[in-house]
Amino acid sequence: MRATEPFDALVFQRRQFLQTIGGITVGSFGAMLARAEDLPKNANPRAVFGDPVEPDWKERVTLTVGPMDADLVGTTDRVIQAAIDYVARRGGGTVRVLPGTYRLRNSIFLQSKVRLIGSGTETVLFKESSAATKIIVDGDHWDQEVTLADAKGFQVGDGVRLVAKDPHGKGTNIIQRTLIAQSGNRFKLDQRLTERFHLSGDPRIATNFALLQCTDLADVLIENLTVDGNKEHNEMIDKGAFDDGSIRLDQCNRVIVRGVTVRNFYCDGIVWGISHDVLVENCHLYDGTRLALHSGSGSQRSIVRGNRVQRSAEGVYFCWGAQHGLYEKNVIEDCNYGMTFGHSDSDNLIRDNDIRRSAEAGIYFRGGNKAFAPHRNRFEQNRIVDSGGDQGVAIDIQGETEAVALIKNEIRETRGQARRIGIRIGTDARNIHSDGNRIEGVSQTISDLRSFPKP
Repeated sequence: MRATEPFDALVFQRRQFLQTIGGITVGSFGAMLARAEDLPKNANPRAVFGDPVEPDWKERVTLTVGPMDADLVGTTDRVIQAAIDYVARRGGGTVRVLPGTYRLRNSIFLQSKVRLIGSGTETVLFKESSAATKIIVDGDHWDQEVTLADAKGFQVGDGVRLVAKDPHGKGTNIIQRTLIAQSGNRFKLDQRLTERFHLSGDPRIATNFALLQCTDLADVLIENLTVDGNKEHNEMIDKGAFDDGSIRLDQCNRVIVRGVTVRNFYCDGIVWGISHDVLVENCHLYDGTRLALHSGSGSQRSIVRGNRVQRSAEGVYFCWGAQHGLYEKNVIEDCNYGMTFGHSDSDNLIRDNDIRRSAEAGIYFRGGNKAFAPHRNRFEQNRIVDSGGDQGVAIDIQGETEAVALIKNEIRETRGQARRIGIRIGTDARNIHSDGNRIEGVSQTISDLRSFPKP
């Protein structure tokens, strides 16, 4: 390039160079993927450092935890955590929690490639009663300590949640931390505050936490144990804004929760957000305050199968962007809502479920404009019985929802017709396909409120 050439020409040539290099890179990557199909198959791989493809090992590290006669003896979250961390440091394996009641003052933090297996209803993870108080010294986002009005009920090692109104009007600040040091009513936190907890925002702190926590993990199994949230003695100071769960998954892949009992939860039962290929199978959730199964924001390809849910605010709650999932063979009884769908909860298959005695509605579409409504969900061969009060609705489709298929479902009302409705289609819904549904015992089988000519 000569010094006299315009600057614009220089920028143009540089852009052409980068585009050319980018095209070469993409093309090379595509060619590499195409050749991968031609690679010889390795039916008996060896363990090679850094290679995720491993032999199917028949045995890995296993530790037992229990009140006695175990590798690690104890009945607290600390002893279970010690076992999980030990196994994780050795490349993964199994922690077997023997029969007993384990009293938790903080979350048990799972690790990738670790299997946590209990002894069914004989292995109980029990949340200790919560303590709550006010924070009495301003806290800024760089601070790593808090001062409490009353330190009674708080101990080093406790999991805590901090809640305050933001001083600059950004809403509510909520963070989760662990207490790691104490002098009187001053406690050091495991991490800095990251948010402002000024006295003007009425900051509070409580020993709230998920009993089992998975964050940024993959290939985890939680199986055959009982989680008791002790809701009668726990205050949820954030009023549910944190979407807390007795079992909580955040940004995880390939997690299995199987054969787990979750009871008396003061928040949600099992919640997973931005977590993909999650399997929740053959679990029993009952007597919860909020949402039993919370299929959380952005989660793809969830499988929720063979579970029983009883006496919670909602049986299965689809949060924002829960998509491409399979929900089948679940029994949902005596909840306010059996299932609810909202913001971008699209392309799910819901089949062969039993939804009974919902106080408000069996299946409810919460609404939303066309860009964010829950589209293209398919419901087939479900049984929905006794939904709502005298004006109850079994399936209620609201908002600008499109392309919902209702195929061969059975809707029954056994309490008398009153003014009950089988299927209600809201004014803005479009392309709702109903075929082969059996609707009995209601005053109106289908209430179509759309203004355009009916198909």
